[in-house]
Parts: sequence; structure tokens; C-alpha cells
Amino acid sequence: MKTVHIDSSVQMPKSPGPIFIIGAGAIVRDAHLPAYVKAGWNIAGITDPEQEKAFELAGRYGIKKVYSSINETAGAAPANAVFDIAVPAGAITEVISKIPMGATVMIQKPMGNNIDEATEILRICKEKKFVAAMNFQKRFIPAILAAKRIIDSGTIGRLHHIEIRMNIYTPWELWNFLFGLPRMEMLYHSIHYMDLMRYFLGDPGHVYAKTVKHPHMTQLASTRSVIILNYGDEIQAFINTNHNHVFGDKYQDAFIKWEGTEGAIRHTLGTNINFPHGVPDSFEVSMTEDKRGWISYPIEGKWYPDAFLGSMANLMCVAEGSQTELINSIDSAYRTMQVVEAAYLSSNQQGTPVNYDTR
Repeated sequence: MKTVHIDSSVQMPKSPGPIFIIGAGAIVRDAHLPAYVKAGWNIAGITDPEQEKAFELAGRYGIKKVYSSINETAGAAPANAVFDIAVPAGAITEVISKIPMGATVMIQKPMGNNIDEATEILRICKEKKFVAAMNFQKRFIPAILAAKRIIDSGTIGRLHHIEIRMNIYTPWELWNFLFGLPRMEMLYHSIHYMDLMRYFLGDPGHVYAKTVKHPHMTQLASTRSVIILNYGDEIQAFINTNHNHVFGDKYQDAFIKWEGTEGAIRHTLGTNINFPHGVPDSFEVSMTEDKRGWISYPIEGKWYPDAFLGSMANLMCVAEGSQTELINSIDSAYRTMQVVEAAYLSSNQQGTPVNYDTR
């Protein structure tokens, strides 16, 4: 009988550089800063156009300096600084154009509002020779790390199925900048899952998708999506999201399931259920040869804040040279944006017409 080895560890940098944060929104407050405090890293400065937000976070988390602008922040940062950029997608190009040559940069996803913006972001990062990562931090959720290592080891055999299901209620009013945007659910949420599909299965050849509004939230471009990624005739990979399940917690779902030829893994992302309060995560493995069925394994840590710690740790390690693989590299992120663009094109094309006139 195969042994299931659980490893969700993250390599930490030997000499972490000081972190300078651009943006003081909810994701910085609830995820970035708790992660960096947990790691014991030096949060050297923060700036935001709404200065009161920056000062509030500086007071709460002991940030050393609030800067009045991006230019002032960039001018004060030493050569080994890490710029943590968490701004709306449409503002990324303006921000990174003000970051010094050769800097180490973490950019909160998505990589622009569309593929044209993503292309310009990629160009600037290459031109300025950044060590740059997009913060697709779900790759660093401890349970995701454990699943990846189990799968890569061959423990559950050949991977042939990934299902991602989110039937939840998401209070989108917490992120009011999303209202009125031409693209929403797939660009700001399901992008994570398309990125995870690439992380486990590589680049898909084709994408089939449909993303739709909800009648009670028409001011958002979409809040529900079904996405199928085509990896050939023997692999099934699909994403199903519904952010408008307002009928209580009983039937809310938030899980990722992997099936291989010799076993399966199922992870519940508890943070997404009854958000932002959440419920406990779960991590279960079922081996074909094991008659006990699904076995639960404890995993230390969860999405908030541990995934944000892991993503930044990997970037810092690459910047200092203690690791060579930048898992959330800007090049990988661009390919995820290409998949997202294909998903929107598929959704707009409406699918194959049904021919009802066959009599």
C-alpha cells in the first residue's frame, strides 16, 4: 500500500529584503500584511492615493513609513527592496512604470483588465528587467502545495480529472471597484482556478466557457461561470462557479477534487464558505487499494494568510538566489491571462447553434 506523504512546507528566504507596499485596500489589510507579520519580515513603507487608508494600516501593523506617492516610495527604497503592488488591474501599468530598473516586484492579480494590458505589463517588466511575479497565491495554499507534491510523486497515479466547484455567496460590495467593469467573475475570481489548472495540467489546447450575470446583481458584469479546459480525450478539467447562493450555508460548496488512476484528493476551501467568516478547511485522500475510503489529513495553515506568505517567500528566494524556479513568474501569469482571454472569447461566441429543423 502506498504511503500518503503530506508536505506543505515553504522555503523561506535567508535575507528577506524590506517590503514597500503600493496600495492599502482590503486584500492588503486582510491577507498581505498578516502574512508578512507572521513571517517576521520588514514592512518598510506603504503608500495609497487615499492616505488615510495607508495611515490606518501603518498604525495597525507597525509599518515604519507612509509615503505620499509612488515616486517617493520608489526613491526611498534600497536596491534589495521588494515592491508589493496591490492596485486595481487598470492601474498596474502606470505603477510599474515608476518602479526602478531591476527591482523585485510582486503584483496582485489580475494582470490587467484584458490581454492588451497584460501584454503591456509583460513588456514593461521585461524592459525594466524586473524579478517579477503575479500574486496567483492560490498555488501556495498549504493544501494545494500538499496536493501538488502528492500528485507529482505519483502516489495517486496519472492525473486525469480536476473539478473546481464554488457554490457560495460572495459579498462583492466589499470590492466596490468591481462594479461597472466590463469583465468580472472570470477575470477576478475564476482566473485563480484557470491558473491552478495550468499549474497541475499545463497549458490547455482549447477553452469552452460561459459567464453570466445574476438577476439580483445586474450591476456586475458576471457572477457565475462554467469553464471547460480541453486537455484531450482522457483528461477532464472544469470549473463551476456561482457566487449568488443566498440560501444559507447548508449546500454551499467550495472544493477542488483531483482524481488519478490510483487515488483521489479533495480539498475544501473553507474561507470561501460563509465568507468572510469561513469554516474549517478539509483535506482528504482516497486510494483505490485502500478499503477505508476517504482519509482526512491535517494541514497546517490555510489560504489567508499562508498562501500570501508562500508566494512572497518564493519571490524573495529567487531574488536572493536561494531558489531558481519562480512559481508565479510574470511569464506564467501571461499564459494564464491568455487562457482567460480565450474563455471570454468562447463566452461571447455563444456556443454551437442547435439545429432544430431536422424533419
